[in-house]
Amino acid sequence: MWDGEYDAIVVGGGAGALTGAFVAASEGLSTLLVESTDKFGGTTCYSGGAVWLPGSVAAERAGLDDSNDMALDYVRRVVGDRTPAALQTAFVRGGPKVVAYLERSPHIRFSWFAFPDYFGDIGCPPAHPRGRDVLVDPLPMADLGPFEGKLRLSMAADIAGREEPDPLGGGRALVGRLLLAVAGTGRAELRTETEMDALIVEDSRVIGIEAVSGGRRLRLRARRGVLLAAGGFERNQAMRDEHGVAGSASWSAGAPGGTGKAIRAGLAIGAASDLLSECWFMPGLVQPNGRTGFIAAVNGGIIVNGAGERFGNETGPYDRFGRRMRAGDATGVSHVPAWWIWDARFGPTLPSVYNSMPILDFETYEAAGLWKRSDTLAGLAGEIGVPADALAATVTRFNHFAETGIDADFHRGETPYDIYIATELPEMFGLAATTQVGSPNPCLIPITDGPFYAAQVGLGDLGTKGGLRTDADARVLRADGSIIPGLYAAGDTMAAPSGEAYPAPGTPIGTSMVFSYYAAMDMTGGK
Repeated sequence: MWDGEYDAIVVGGGAGALTGAFVAASEGLSTLLVESTDKFGGTTCYSGGAVWLPGSVAAERAGLDDSNDMALDYVRRVVGDRTPAALQTAFVRGGPKVVAYLERSPHIRFSWFAFPDYFGDIGCPPAHPRGRDVLVDPLPMADLGPFEGKLRLSMAADIAGREEPDPLGGGRALVGRLLLAVAGTGRAELRTETEMDALIVEDSRVIGIEAVSGGRRLRLRARRGVLLAAGGFERNQAMRDEHGVAGSASWSAGAPGGTGKAIRAGLAIGAASDLLSECWFMPGLVQPNGRTGFIAAVNGGIIVNGAGERFGNETGPYDRFGRRMRAGDATGVSHVPAWWIWDARFGPTLPSVYNSMPILDFETYEAAGLWKRSDTLAGLAGEIGVPADALAATVTRFNHFAETGIDADFHRGETPYDIYIATELPEMFGLAATTQVGSPNPCLIPITDGPFYAAQVGLGDLGTKGGLRTDADARVLRADGSIIPGLYAAGDTMAAPSGEAYPAPGTPIGTSMVFSYYAAMDMTGGK
């Protein structure tokens, strides 16, 4: 009847799934992890690897002035009542537990990483001006051992062919170290190219999965439970259309495995869902290959809509700007696509110190119709199809803000995050000496001299955030609130505890790791 029997089965290959597998195996459960693609890591490998786990021992070691209680107050103020308070509490309280548990492995040690919370405009505290993120140490490629060649590349390398650095950093280092930790337990089996197709239910309890591997259909038993931590459905255009998700699958920065199969399997057996129209949004630099690059830093210029007007704080957190793009304005003017405008002081390249895709030469983008150039603002307006008088008025108003240091429209440069993007992030990448900084506001640099440039910006995302509803132990719920025994969900396969907000960098990975931890502990009867 069974092609394999285990105590726990974990579906997915990113940081959350690997955390669940490590905890389950460390607690003595025979564990199987199945990843649908040929590489472990998922969208975690596309990320910078920062994980929002507030109040951890890593932050304490760094002497950070913070507390888990303050972080919980912050999340509650940002998220409000859009999701159950118990879920929000479980997420924040789980952060220190996950860090301490994972550091049992000799392969994993976290360090605090400065990256300000995204809603500093509500006040610091409860937002933290220095942030609550942690990172693992870089990982030499030679240390990957049996996982060499089995780790998904970064987004720039996976899609655009950029060479990967050695040692591995960011999300790839996190995944690599988790793989080594899981393997080190001696109780876990890790498989790629094994796609879960359905959940097996007996007497209302999930007892296993059906999966396809090498053309064979397998029935795999899970005595204690199945954890679905396989990401969202950002790369499935039909499913996006079905649930009204803005943007497009081609513009998403999600990895190839984000097809929603795990979510659909849960829905098929009666699981409840929430937030299915939501994403972790971002403005994306449209690429000639049809993809978008994650714009993580706007160090100069402005972004305007089809009316030639600004519509948000360009230097602020990407999800907040992306949500403004999705919304459009009250008169029906679309913010998608938008245009990033800058002047000669930056030249024919992007005024940004970080984009997830390599920035090509101007002529390549120009040939694709994505970048424009003109000696005058009026000429540039004609090139991008916006009213010339409106664009001129927008630039004049912005230049006044740059002179006074106060963005009266969108408050650019008024939060620790904005200042971080303008000053500290360039230092991190060794670009401080060549990066323009405004005065008196470092985030406001006037647009004055031609030639003027424009780059097309689409509505991208880091993944969908709607999925299966769970309780605070990651147990999947039915519409009536009852628990589906044996089934757990975490990460983008679960409905995000953060609701329609994106509180801080590393929230998606953090929630995935925390609720995968809870799922594994619940399977063992521990907490």
